[in-house]
Amino acid sequence: MRRAGFTLLELAVTLTVIGILGSLALRSLEDAAERAREARAIGDIQAMEISVRQYRLTEGRLPASLAEIGFASTRDPWGRAYVYLPFVGKNWKGKARKDRFLVPLNSDFDLYSTGADGASANALTAKASRDDIIRADDGSFIGRAEEY
Repeated sequence: MRRAGFTLLELAVTLTVIGILGSLALRSLEDAAERAREARAIGDIQAMEISVRQYRLTEGRLPASLAEIGFASTRDPWGRAYVYLPFVGKNWKGKARKDRFLVPLNSDFDLYSTGADGASANALTAKASRDDIIRADDGSFIGRAEEY
């Protein structure tokens, strides 16, 4: 007489396969969500850059802060404020973001998000800066610091 149903071994193999497939799907979903957050940060920085440039054209100077152009409460996709550093005066070079050759990324202003880890350093070569979403080459590049 043959019994209908699964053996314990068949059930264990099936559950293992389902677990592996589920973990792969979850990882894929997490990667897609992170790419979406990065895309939103890039879009926000582009919009802020346009506003800063328009302000400069109409007022003849860079805004002192993002609040001056209506972005005071704008947060990056990770819930932190964007960093804006206008280059005015003599001492800005020490605060400017720098590439791997320690050359400032921009000549007018820095604008960036500290990324998922919330940490950053002036030099892009620092581990804390690699996930930052940056504006570089005076706006010619906006993206992940490690891709610059």
